[in-house]
Amino acid sequence: MTKKPEELRSYRWFGGERTSGLRSFSHRSRMRQLGVDGEEHLGKPLIAILNTWSELNPCHMHLRQRAEQVKRGVLEAGGFPVEMPVATLSETFQKPTPMMYRNLLAMEAEELLRSYPADGAVLMGGCDKTTPALLMGAASANIPAIYVTAGPMLRGNYRGQPLGSGTDLWKFWDDARAGLIGECELAELECGIARSPGHCMTMGTASTMTSAAEALGMTLPGMASIPAVDSAHYRMAAASGRRIVAMVWEDLTPDKILTREAFEDAVATVLALGGSTNAFIHLIAMAGRAGVDLTLDDFDAISRRVPWLANIRPSGKYLMEDFYFAGGLPALLGQLATVPGALHPERVTVTGRPFGDQIRDLPVHSPDVIRGPGTALAAEGGVAVLRGNLAPDGAVIKHIAAEPRLIKHTGPAVVFDSYADLQKRINDPALNITPDSVLVLRNAGPKGGPGMPEYGMLPIPDYLLAQGVRDMVRISDARMSGTSYGACVLHVAPEAFTGGPLALVQTGDLITLDVAARELSLNIPERAWSQRREQWRPPKPKFERGYGALYTEHITQANEGCDFDFLARRGRNPEPNAQ
Repeated sequence: MTKKPEELRSYRWFGGERTSGLRSFSHRSRMRQLGVDGEEHLGKPLIAILNTWSELNPCHMHLRQRAEQVKRGVLEAGGFPVEMPVATLSETFQKPTPMMYRNLLAMEAEELLRSYPADGAVLMGGCDKTTPALLMGAASANIPAIYVTAGPMLRGNYRGQPLGSGTDLWKFWDDARAGLIGECELAELECGIARSPGHCMTMGTASTMTSAAEALGMTLPGMASIPAVDSAHYRMAAASGRRIVAMVWEDLTPDKILTREAFEDAVATVLALGGSTNAFIHLIAMAGRAGVDLTLDDFDAISRRVPWLANIRPSGKYLMEDFYFAGGLPALLGQLATVPGALHPERVTVTGRPFGDQIRDLPVHSPDVIRGPGTALAAEGGVAVLRGNLAPDGAVIKHIAAEPRLIKHTGPAVVFDSYADLQKRINDPALNITPDSVLVLRNAGPKGGPGMPEYGMLPIPDYLLAQGVRDMVRISDARMSGTSYGACVLHVAPEAFTGGPLALVQTGDLITLDVAARELSLNIPERAWSQRREQWRPPKPKFERGYGALYTEHITQANEGCDFDFLARRGRNPEPNAQ
């Protein structure tokens, strides 16, 4: 134990004696107004439980119950828990995209932890943007914090087939557009694809980011893989409540955990999982909050030395429930640790022990789900960083989710200026779209979207779907759902809305994609570049007031993590004067 009770942050609010000051007297009286006697909380770590539960977030609909298990653990360890609601970011329902509100939740989490008498924090989330948001806020506040992930939902079911949320939605919807299934089949799918609380049970953005949080060392070992409704999830929540109290006494703050080595290990984990491309943006933003310079080049370098080991949809065969029973993330990390230089086993985690201690000699119960380096699904990670005259600041592609014939491809562009334009014209035969065409969507980035929505899996025209075409090269400055698949080039930076090269592409231009060479290029003469640049005019901002205007004025580009520039700056805010 390194702290004494009088060194707790909460001590500055409540003091040690009734005569310690007017403000302390007032704070104590208001605790009694809440029905809490001094013996219940004075001299104990006050643990803030930041809960993203809401009645319109199905991924988190069980977190109100889980908060009770967290409280039990905190009380067992001698702390005092207080649950505080924070913004809920529902990937399903929030428009134009919860990505637009990730930084708002991060700011809310940071300021709540700073301005209230919290000695430590339990962060509760799981749906795509909640994980990075909560960890960004905790990193900036820098008080002891531990993450309790929502956990994946149970596998879906359709006529005896296991369904993966998102991934199979896209697949069967294309089948419906192609006329292969009808209304009766869609009704069954609608009822069977999401059967329980929890986030997507594929290796979409939610499972990718909760796994990254565990790899960073911000959860207890095994947390990210447990299905939301499994009794082990209850026990892990209580254990996390117990552990945060010890972390307060040990003064184990995020800055001691979120090191350069931790972020490199998180990147390696995402790549070994065949995880979501969204992790690139989120991890860069999270690293920036921790004072770590993480770039797209780091992702690409790590990708070249880390094998793809997790056989999970959308790129693989299985679902998160299978992954859990195969040994979960600790077992996969144990396999990854056998790759020389892949991980940093000596760094500390929320356990207070070295990272390597929690992944050593763990069994794999299903070697087809969790592969070893000798049986890897691919020798390199499944995501590549592309550069060229079309993406000078970078773009990404999850090439393991694309048809191999498209990994090196040159074809004529068919350009759409907005998602509404795409929806309106994609099935127009006059566009003469062929399987060799390159579909281009622009003005869907951080400012142009607005918020960089998940539009990147551009729909294939109905008449091509009917011919059996299921993949084409698609390019955008948007993001793509982590549950999606296909030869989709994403996060093109700078975005078109700010005058990036994507704004200058015209229908009929030849575009070259070469994943092996890490190239994305527009094949036009230099003179044409100059003429188009002179003719381009910036569009009007999407917002004139409110949060949207704040967002537009301060959001950074995809390669910089899409954080607000004023939040990403180095430096700590002063502690408040509680008196």
